Amino acid sequence: MNGYGDSGSYGLGERRTRKERAGAYALLPLRIFLGVTFVYAGLDKLTDSAFLSATGSGSIGETMRAVRDSSAIPALVDLALKSPEGFGYAIAIGELLVGLGTLVGLWARLAALGGALISLSLWLTVSWQATPYYYGNDLPYLMAWLPLVLAGAPLFSADAFLAARRRRSR
Repeated sequence: MNGYGDSGSYGLGERRTRKERAGAYALLPLRIFLGVTFVYAGLDKLTDSAFLSATGSGSIGETMRAVRDSSAIPALVDLALKSPEGFGYAIAIGELLVGLGTLVGLWARLAALGGALISLSLWLTVSWQATPYYYGNDLPYLMAWLPLVLAGAPLFSADAFLAARRRRSR
């Protein structure tokens, strides 16, 4: 059993009610949205030479210097400012890996945890000063990752495929 009332491959089955099937598919739109968004965000940063610079308009360094005094954790910003380019690459590659892992559903809970941590760090630094708090976009992203941290990717995912394969080989 995969937790959705069936033992079919990839988390799909025939013996569920319409309501149960709808519940099983409920996280799929969220997973697609977050996966596509994070892949896009990572690629956008990696292809933007201005972003990956320590100084200049639109650079990660200028962004970090601009938010340093208004962030919840200035020490985190100071850490990023030790190597703004390295921090920019880390964020961009992290977003790309999180997005791909979420879309494919490989180590989905770990990918979602990575997305939540990226969103948390951006909320505590870049969008902390947003007033009222719901104007900042990083907090809603953090909250959107939490259901995927808890549930993973039970349908249409590499994780579900691998779990079904393990069940068949026993």
